[in-house]
Amino acid sequence: MDFYKGGIDAVKNILIIDDDLEVQSIIKSYLVREGFSVICASFVKDGIAMFHEQKVDLAIIDIFLPDGNGLDVCNRLRSVSQTPIILISAKGDESDKVLGLGLGADDFLTKPFSINELVARVKAQIRRNEYIAQSINQKKPLGGTLIVGSLMIDTESRTAFCYDKPLSLTAKEFDLLTLLAKNENRVFDKESLYDAIWGYDPNGDTRTVMVHIRRLRLKIETDPNNPKMLVTVWGVGYKFTTYEAK
Repeated sequence: MDFYKGGIDAVKNILIIDDDLEVQSIIKSYLVREGFSVICASFVKDGIAMFHEQKVDLAIIDIFLPDGNGLDVCNRLRSVSQTPIILISAKGDESDKVLGLGLGADDFLTKPFSINELVARVKAQIRRNEYIAQSINQKKPLGGTLIVGSLMIDTESRTAFCYDKPLSLTAKEFDLLTLLAKNENRVFDKESLYDAIWGYDPNGDTRTVMVHIRRLRLKIETDPNNPKMLVTVWGVGYKFTTYEAK
């Protein structure tokens, strides 16, 4: 197996803090299959000890733990490290999500969730963290960089990468992809996209948008005939959604 290394030559180490041993086992098996190294803890004290004793590249923390609260763990870890943190919870309470993100969590998932989606978000957060670290080392400004799932767009240099591979895009393809990626999961009708990218009323003829969407799918989708990122919302238009190929 090729271990998941991202841009830095080391296997990525994931810490899971969750007292549900079945959830632990499932998440671990999927992450190990993707080439990650995984360590697990069921209690706050053990998880925090592991975090400080080992190099952790990302932490997955359940909010409800037998000896404490995952939100408090997030706050404690964030006070000493910028390691990406994904919070998970069986309680779909928006206040927990808002509080967790406010305490410095990078992402939040409500149980039950797709394990493949969790793996995709783990990869995205690690890639984003690596890029930020490299940018700081190179003193490169981050304001023009957009990272969404497997897609990375630099709006200053007008370059884009998908699954770490450079994309060859026309000016309009770049603008269209950037607009959709900046507004992840927002549905745009064809007329709105035409107006935003081409700057005038299409007078009902939106075939140009359809052609550009088709070309983009050929460049970023694993299976352009079954798109997972540039998704058609039938009867409405298109949206960009985060997706990672297995």
